[in-house]
Amino acid sequence: MPNIVLIGFMGTGKSAIGRVIARALNFKFVDSDQMIEEVTGLTVNQIFRKHGEIRFRSEEDLVLAKLAKGDHLVIATGGGAILNHKSMEALKKNGYFVLLTADPEVILERVSRKNTRPLLAKGRNLENVNNLLAEREESYHYYADATIDTSRQDIEDSARQIIRIVKEKWSYEKS
Repeated sequence: MPNIVLIGFMGTGKSAIGRVIARALNFKFVDSDQMIEEVTGLTVNQIFRKHGEIRFRSEEDLVLAKLAKGDHLVIATGGGAILNHKSMEALKKNGYFVLLTADPEVILERVSRKNTRPLLAKGRNLENVNNLLAEREESYHYYADATIDTSRQDIEDSARQIIRIVKEKWSYEKS
């Protein structure tokens, strides 16, 4: 079975759902943002503040290149990782991409719970969320093998739906 790569905007549930999927499939769960923090010794916010987005994206590129070589992984990518086409193509070679979406209002409510979203530092409002979504939408859909809207279902239901889709796809390709 290929790696399962969760893509989508911040606050769509990639990390929470990814952990459930990994447990159910006996895969290893990896959050690319968390891995960047472990490698650099800095939080994502600290990297953005001290070094800027370009440095963060270069760290992200290194982490995703390493993850692309792994097997039996559920990978939760950062919301903007999709903009790095080189990394996405590397992950795609052994990865099934599931795009997690949510209504902008739901995203705003979810991300407002934490102060760890540097790209919303200019303002946690619907306009900023919609602008970032619009910038990334084409890339999200370009890479997605499947799309799940997490707006109105819980983490476990979303995970079960993804597992079913991936298993159906995998058994179809094996036959």
